[in-house]
Amino acid sequence: MVMPIQESGRARRQALRSGKHRGTDAVESFSRGFQALGELAMDGVQVSARATDLATGRVLFSVDDHVVMPTASIGKVLLLIEVAAKLRDANFGSYMILDRTTSDSVGSSGIWQHLQAPSLPVADLAALVGATSDNLATNVLIRAVGLNAVRERTEELGLTRTALLDLVRDHRGPDDAPQLSVGSAKELTWLFTALARGEVVDANTSERVLGWLSLNTDLSMVSSAFGLNPLSHRESDHGMLLVNKTGTDSGVRSEVGVLRGPRAGVAYAVSTYYADTRLSSRLAVLDGMRAVGYDLLEYVH
Repeated sequence: MVMPIQESGRARRQALRSGKHRGTDAVESFSRGFQALGELAMDGVQVSARATDLATGRVLFSVDDHVVMPTASIGKVLLLIEVAAKLRDANFGSYMILDRTTSDSVGSSGIWQHLQAPSLPVADLAALVGATSDNLATNVLIRAVGLNAVRERTEELGLTRTALLDLVRDHRGPDDAPQLSVGSAKELTWLFTALARGEVVDANTSERVLGWLSLNTDLSMVSSAFGLNPLSHRESDHGMLLVNKTGTDSGVRSEVGVLRGPRAGVAYAVSTYYADTRLSSRLAVLDGMRAVGYDLLEYVH
């Protein structure tokens, strides 16, 4: 099982101080984000981040991007990839109706739990996952395609540090996976770059996944710096287009995405793991992630 790699506080702080820049322009463009992430690391936050130029693949910055971090709902992207790939099968169509059951029930994110409809088509459930990270829809889709199939697809993609580990649960016991998903910033930026290029399974599969993710309403982390309408950003806004997925859990804030602008496009991933004992700690993490977002915005716009 893929598990988070623990590193000493000293190692994390050193990584943030030195950083891995690529080129003078990158140093200038991302100094604000590096400083913000460095301050978080000094306060004991585990940080992993990476950004690459979408056209050239050039690494713009990286901080412990090989480290496996808890990523909460970001692992649902792997589920959406498997669902989109399954839609190529005539026996698993987008209009196939799936029922929710008592065993699927879970709270927290999503709106299906608040709706009266007991059944929805596969494509609608995928759209709910993309738009609101719907936990109930996630569990129903996992039951339909199988967690093992998601794992096999993940391995076929060559991902070894990124995985969807379990169903969504209200409470995790000692026999459950400790996290819903884990991932490394390096693999996540590769995955979203491949999606943007139509290279995940095939072009149609990649396009379906991007379409579902483009509905995402959570722009509270890195993407809070982009000034986009969280409820409607599928069309170009000041020359910018965003597709992203976030993950939120106790002590976890993580985001991966692709941002295109008038000057350039980037794939990025930022994950943080911290002691969520004070509101000020959480707000500091969100401020640090937003600082990286400002740097990304300056690079693409």
